[in-house]
Amino acid sequence: MKTTKLLFAMLIVFATIPFVNAQSDKYERITGIKTQTIKVNGVCNMCKARIEKAALTVDGVKSASWNDDAKVLIVKYDLFKKEAVNNVQKKIALAGHDTEMYKAEDNAYQKLHNCCHYRG
Repeated sequence: MKTTKLLFAMLIVFATIPFVNAQSDKYERITGIKTQTIKVNGVCNMCKARIEKAALTVDGVKSASWNDDAKVLIVKYDLFKKEAVNNVQKKIALAGHDTEMYKAEDNAYQKLHNCCHYRG
């Protein structure tokens, strides 16, 4: 009996996942805004301000919010600006912070305030 209940519960979960994803895609198509999460290294509130400022300079970016605990930047951008996420990562690396795709140049990293140095 427990096996049947478990199997039924798993069936319901797997049946609803595509529906939830379809709703998310539909929302993106209606609003024209896509959300992306990017891993970005940093330490403090000065880093947060610098990272978010760099992201917001990219054409098509609507909002950027960096979480210092998770070291994650959540970017909302124009759905039709497909290169926006790549450009955001480039800008952040130029500002001195490593991202998933780009490592900051050593001279940009050294220009950061001492409390912002995140490399070991």
